[in-house]
Amino acid sequence: MLYPVVWQNNSVLLIDQTRLPGEYAVVEIHRSADMAEAIRTMIVRGAPAIGVAAAYGMYLGAREIETSDRTEFLNGLEKVAQLLRSTRPTAVNLFWAIGRMMQTAYETLGTITEIQQTLLETAQTINAEDIQTCQAIGDHGFRALPKTPEKLIILTHCNAGALATAGYGTALGVVRSAWREGRLARVFADETRPRLQGAKLTAWECVQEGIPVTVITDNMAAHCMKQGLIDAVVVGADRIAANGDTANKIGTYSLAIVAKAHNVPFFVAAPVSTIDFTLAEGSQIPIEERHPSEIYQVGETIITPSGVEYYNPAFDVTPANLITAIITENGAFSPGDLVKCQNNS
Repeated sequence: MLYPVVWQNNSVLLIDQTRLPGEYAVVEIHRSADMAEAIRTMIVRGAPAIGVAAAYGMYLGAREIETSDRTEFLNGLEKVAQLLRSTRPTAVNLFWAIGRMMQTAYETLGTITEIQQTLLETAQTINAEDIQTCQAIGDHGFRALPKTPEKLIILTHCNAGALATAGYGTALGVVRSAWREGRLARVFADETRPRLQGAKLTAWECVQEGIPVTVITDNMAAHCMKQGLIDAVVVGADRIAANGDTANKIGTYSLAIVAKAHNVPFFVAAPVSTIDFTLAEGSQIPIEERHPSEIYQVGETIITPSGVEYYNPAFDVTPANLITAIITENGAFSPGDLVKCQNNS
């Protein structure tokens, strides 16, 4: 199993996802500022993995604050939280994890050293919980898949696998559980422009585990569904509004429309922590825009003419009415029933 965020020898080890699949490399993080940069530059990516990384970043920041005064320490920790929050605006797990770490700091009594130790233990707990959560999502997910005598072909978008979580994955967690239970024939992976997380990361994960995988360009999905090649779509999420509207990697919305047109069930797999019950609907979800070089440059090659303008939103929002079910660690729920998921959490 892949573990993209690991606490080891008093530092955080991150799999550098910007170098995959060509090179497997690990980055060692010792400071909160370096963790913020790793999140911002997508060395670590995927909403749950970002949350875990941010939790450790909070501890690293706490370790850097040199004071014995509780108020001064907490003020310093708030600045660390502000730095980490500024890295990726859409992924709610980032804010959830930082909030949990701040709450731990405020509620822990004792010396600064004791607070710091408790923060480390909390980050480790968040890490362990996410792995268990993903395994539960996978098990609930494969039970929610279409019941057919034939093995299923699942289409996914972006990467919501072990690399995007603490381990096992959300959408790919469903894939892994289906593969384990003998219900999966093959994965179709959208390449996922512009950063190609599907072609680079999802395909790489599947190859590592011997899961049959076919990479297609994003604009081939409709053709594949029309040919009857896809039995279900399973994607991850970066933030889910209370009504079930879901923000995920750009291109997910169009994929959901295509699935609806071809009567292919469309599932979202995500932990309860990805659901933002403070937002009534998806129009309230902030959408990150990234640097245009992701569009105009592939490697060292510029692929567009000079003088053009660019628009590079990293996410889009899929309306709840296009989603068959949202799969969480507490079970699979229709988008309109997410309050039940909250009550079970």
